[in-house]
Amino acid sequence: MQNRSIEDNSDPLTELFAQSHGLRTRIAVLLNVGGTAQRALAPLVDLVARLALAAAFSAPAMLAGGNGADLGAGGWAISIVQVAGPLLLALGLFVRPVALLILTWTLIAPGSGLPHDAHLFCAALLSWYVAEGAGQLSLDRMLKKGMGFSPLPLSGRATALGRWCDRHVSPAYRLVLRLWLAVSLLAVPMLAPTTLPATASEMLLPFLAAIAIVLLTLGLATPLVAAALLVAGAVVAMAGAGEWATSYGALLLTLLGVYGAGRYSVDHLITQFAHRPPRAAGDAPHIVIVGGGFGGMACAAGLRHEHARVTLIDRHNYHLFQPLLYQVATACLSPGDIATPIRGLFRGCRNLSVLCGNVSGVNVAARHVMVDGQAIAYDTLVIATGASHSYFGHDEWAAHAPGLKSVEDATRIRSRILDAFEQAEVTDDPATRRKLLTFLIVGAGPTGVELAGAIAELARNGMAKDFRNFDPASARIILVEAAPRVLPPFDSRMSAFARSSLEALGVEVRVDSKVETVDANGVVVNGERIFAGTVLWAAGVVASPAATWLGTEPDRAGRIKVGPDLSVPGLPNVFAIGDTAMALAWDGRPVPGLAAAAKQSGAYVAAVLRARLRGQNPPPAFRYRHRGSLATIGRESAVADFGRFSLTGAVAWWLWGAVHAFLLVGLRNRLTVVVGWMWSYFTYDVGVRLITGERPRQGDAMFETPRVELPNNGAFAFVEGGELAGTPNPAYAIRPNVALHP
Repeated sequence: MQNRSIEDNSDPLTELFAQSHGLRTRIAVLLNVGGTAQRALAPLVDLVARLALAAAFSAPAMLAGGNGADLGAGGWAISIVQVAGPLLLALGLFVRPVALLILTWTLIAPGSGLPHDAHLFCAALLSWYVAEGAGQLSLDRMLKKGMGFSPLPLSGRATALGRWCDRHVSPAYRLVLRLWLAVSLLAVPMLAPTTLPATASEMLLPFLAAIAIVLLTLGLATPLVAAALLVAGAVVAMAGAGEWATSYGALLLTLLGVYGAGRYSVDHLITQFAHRPPRAAGDAPHIVIVGGGFGGMACAAGLRHEHARVTLIDRHNYHLFQPLLYQVATACLSPGDIATPIRGLFRGCRNLSVLCGNVSGVNVAARHVMVDGQAIAYDTLVIATGASHSYFGHDEWAAHAPGLKSVEDATRIRSRILDAFEQAEVTDDPATRRKLLTFLIVGAGPTGVELAGAIAELARNGMAKDFRNFDPASARIILVEAAPRVLPPFDSRMSAFARSSLEALGVEVRVDSKVETVDANGVVVNGERIFAGTVLWAAGVVASPAATWLGTEPDRAGRIKVGPDLSVPGLPNVFAIGDTAMALAWDGRPVPGLAAAAKQSGAYVAAVLRARLRGQNPPPAFRYRHRGSLATIGRESAVADFGRFSLTGAVAWWLWGAVHAFLLVGLRNRLTVVVGWMWSYFTYDVGVRLITGERPRQGDAMFETPRVELPNNGAFAFVEGGELAGTPNPAYAIRPNVALHP
């Protein structure tokens, strides 16, 4: 395939298309901003509406025709509805049939204690749930996928009926609802006053009501119209028109605003126009992004609506939130809490595809990226491959001092830390136990400080009273730093605070200390041998070999030297961002290797490419804007440096938690992490103490695995007190704690 340059926009037809596409992209950006807010609010609004209905219909006499004494012949049915219905609505279980049943009773018994307008809005709200079903925060949605394959009677048909309602009933109901609201604003008394709310016609001035009627009928700018009607309804309520109408009416309008006008609307047509895929796959230039970290994801997100084919390549199928990786390594979080599948994030982007593979090289002459032996052609290449551990010329230390850059690193370190405590429980040798319970971290930057503090918290709080033969709090945590102080990027005052906080947790801090040797027995620091069972490396990083791929000269850290627009000198169609690039864009200084810097550079390159695709002037040179640095040390202890001011202690710790929770990708991850943190905060419990993978121990009888042949009598064998119970022959007794292979 012949490559196309995205800089060639001289064709008048191309320029015309670029202009129209630019308008479409701007509309898409606005819709994305509004859509993000709507998606965030929709589950909460749905939950509030269901809880309001549940509270209303659990009140006495709501379903009993206005009095709770005389229920009549159908009293038993009403009682069941009144007890079970509100509970099911609140839980979000069987919402459609429950809402239909309650709606039927409200229509049969109009004198149920509600004013006229409230009765109408309440019926419309119940009709919403008959047509739409429950939202995300409901049991119906959680069980939806499994119910289709459930062996329960009629579960398959009920699921199919729900899908049919989603496709046909839901858009039709939203159209009817909009027309009903529009007609109610006409203020014509002769138009069926018993089926229209009386207060609706008083909500807006005549000319504003006319505009709202047109917009509601067309389904244009429905969220804005709903918001305007909400404000008008609040004014009517304050004027004394009645609370019932505004409560149910407000919920109904809010649902319409956050869920949208539906398929039969101008809003839907505009959304389709804005999110229309490129004209033809072969006609669009091909942009390849290597790396699914912060920089690569930001760049891909900025190009998701452009007339270009975008391919995002990463060796993993997930985006990892690295700032919280140390919490996986110290058993505070699960890997799934900080990782999100990349394909799921770009599911709705038709011009973007994701490849999972290893990039081994780049042919800049042919414009090919080599992925698992396959050549992928590109027109523009964005390299965001990040960095790995640097052992300063001693790569043999990696086997004894693992670093922390991936999920695999974190789970291995977690297993290593936890296994050290398990081995300490087994051994009776004090020297061996002392070595096992010595944890040494090389490097006192943010990662090293956070690791040291987390391990100290784990030993002193997370595993208190879990072991019988030793006290976990006796663990020795040593933090070694070659510089004169911990946290060198921070100012001296915060470094001093961090050191005092670490020492208060029992961490031994050694500055001006150079590591000379790392081996299986521990570390040699300034000529002193320290026996340590677990050594962790947080001292330095080196960029990926991307500079070698391109044939350019890297800097001392292996980074690609880039120009003001983050392109590689001599290769205007190749960009490098994040930890891969060395850009003097921080007031003449190199951009730091932070997640925020990677995101800013990725968004900037996306802006450059958008300008090229649209034939516009490029943005000014990249400039990194430092938002601040954060590092946590332990419970209610952190440092935050924002340049002009800084914070320490509990305030910085809560701020650190809020910022990291907000920056996590995905609502599920945010909720899971926040709930896990709150649980750990109040209970001092660490919930992911799992040892995974192999646990080799040379010479340890506990893990010798001789094969034991059992008699072929169909009986199971259990180890009890060193004998095999359940077998008739006592000759098959074995030693305690020897692994058994049937």
